[in-house]
Amino acid sequence: MNSNTPASRAWQHRASELGDRLPTGFQIGTATSAFQIEGGARDGGRGESSWDAFTRAPGRILDGQNASIGADHVTNLTEDVTLLTELGADIYRFSFAWPRLQPDGRGSLNRSGLAFYDRLLDQLLGSGISPMATLYHWDTPLALRGGWLNRDTAMRFGDYAHQMGEVFGDRIERWVTIADPATVMFNGYAIGVHAPGETLLLGALPAGHHQLLAHGLAVQGLRAADVSGRIGLSNAHSPVQSATDREADRDAAALYDLLHNRLFADPVLLGRYPDPAGVFENELRFLHEIEPDDLRTIHQPLDFYGVDYFQPTRVAAGGARPVSVPGERPAEERPMVNRLPFHVEAFREHPVTGFGWPNAPEYLPVLLAELHERYQKALPPVYLTAGGASYPDRTDAHGAVTDLARIDYLAEHLVAAVDAVAPGGPAEGVDLRGYLVWSLLDGFEWAAGYTQRFGLVYVDFTDPSRPRTPKLSYRWLQRVLNSR
Repeated sequence: MNSNTPASRAWQHRASELGDRLPTGFQIGTATSAFQIEGGARDGGRGESSWDAFTRAPGRILDGQNASIGADHVTNLTEDVTLLTELGADIYRFSFAWPRLQPDGRGSLNRSGLAFYDRLLDQLLGSGISPMATLYHWDTPLALRGGWLNRDTAMRFGDYAHQMGEVFGDRIERWVTIADPATVMFNGYAIGVHAPGETLLLGALPAGHHQLLAHGLAVQGLRAADVSGRIGLSNAHSPVQSATDREADRDAAALYDLLHNRLFADPVLLGRYPDPAGVFENELRFLHEIEPDDLRTIHQPLDFYGVDYFQPTRVAAGGARPVSVPGERPAEERPMVNRLPFHVEAFREHPVTGFGWPNAPEYLPVLLAELHERYQKALPPVYLTAGGASYPDRTDAHGAVTDLARIDYLAEHLVAAVDAVAPGGPAEGVDLRGYLVWSLLDGFEWAAGYTQRFGLVYVDFTDPSRPRTPKLSYRWLQRVLNSR
């Protein structure tokens, strides 16, 4: 793109303005997950994960691809850290691949896996980039039979966390125990569109509880290892709106809010599950059966709370209608979705991203205000640990990727976040510490395969060497960070 074009001048000017607006000490970085970018599926004794098995099942992945190579971050580690350094990122959030470190999900840590992350941390710290390490981002070791339906998986995770704290506890500034347990429970165990492909509907609640128990055990394990860094977790949150004022739609929206938001925040921050009383009390009776000792384990003091925000959700009663959603299979090919007591409706008043998700930055302040209202002093400092958008990026004749829509998305969400917590803002009481862009690189987008691109950096998946091309959004964010 010619740097003298009007569009170019516009984004450069906005980048400088935004850099000036960012509060002192507000940190910006990027985020990735191991399974999506690392590749090296057979390198160094790495074990299989539930996702490796899931991708082999016919029809599970939209383009029939797998993540055995992905963006090949294992091979391109130094180049990727250089990209982070040249971007000017304050923080890099990555995830440890549990199967790379414990191929069987138990026992001693794999030396080859440790060596890879040792190199990553050395290069990050040598470049002045603060590591935020996620212990688990969906890649459950396949050897742990039953996955998160098995309570023992939580015990194994606590042991793994303790060992990781002993090895890396003096070099990681922030630990995220578990990423987005709501998504794992719902997509992986309720409707089966993610690994391991279970279709239990609301019978998936134990998979959510065991993840939360694993979180609490991991916090205990990290503290027992005397790690020097701060500890939190990352929950996917979405402000929920009823499609109409009908009682059935309001009840459905309340149920969705409970399952997606409160089920994973209330036990962590308040030490209790939300009250399931109401029209869906019988479906949620599992919450009445939780042992008090489990809740005490889950309710560990936290140093920060991570929020992944991508979109608001509009909910109506009844099963999903057979509509086509970009990046997903039609509802008629996802029969379990039709059996849920609610469905998601479109925000037709907002533009959408490549995934068909509403681009609605005005709902980010709504979410932050809801968190403050619900949790008050129980809410620790907050990081927006993932936010971004997929678009159908392509290289032009000159090899450039001009992703102006992503620049608009990020600029508007950053402004919305900063203004929300400023004096007089709707979420003034929230101590917001930073925003992490999802994602540094294009990667394997779970059931959507390689059909969706979130990266600031374009990866050519048709080339075995996986060459990288910084997109215009990368250059824009680089200018924002240089303007602070």
